[in-house]
Amino acid sequence: MFVLGIDPGLTRCGYGLVRREAGSSALSAVAAGTLETAPDAPIERRLFELSAAIGELLSQYHPAAVVVERVFFQTNVKTATSVAQASGVALAAAGAHGCEVAQYTSNEVKLAIVGYGAATKRQVQTMVARQCGLTGPPPPPDAADALALAVCHLVGSSLRDAVRTAEARR
Repeated sequence: MFVLGIDPGLTRCGYGLVRREAGSSALSAVAAGTLETAPDAPIERRLFELSAAIGELLSQYHPAAVVVERVFFQTNVKTATSVAQASGVALAAAGAHGCEVAQYTSNEVKLAIVGYGAATKRQVQTMVARQCGLTGPPPPPDAADALALAVCHLVGSSLRDAVRTAEARR
């Protein structure tokens, strides 16, 4: 399974692609980075550029699923608005490409990867590096967060598959 994680942001949007081969539990990071828009550009231009860049990633890599961080709490309304807009763009692009979509809060990601919902960013980055066979935490933080989202989805996929199978047998 191939998963694209998106850490939404309007100025800097992290992305990370993680692969797990069928029948294996080993994960590998395929690509990670950030998509950036100019803070002084009009909002509609920035959203269009972000949408086009995410669309290019989807067309290039053809992930089975796209995972977008769910904004759970944000004290800065301006930041929350731009993150929500970037999130909406990512969700729409995934839908347009027919991808499965999932959303997790940062606490859910921390719990799945580190086993502790209040883990530090450094702890999450270290575990992502270990699980993906990287030599160190992936830079920049936005890309590392996106990889963490993809890893979270892949780690939980076996359980989700088992639940679906059990429900189908009923």
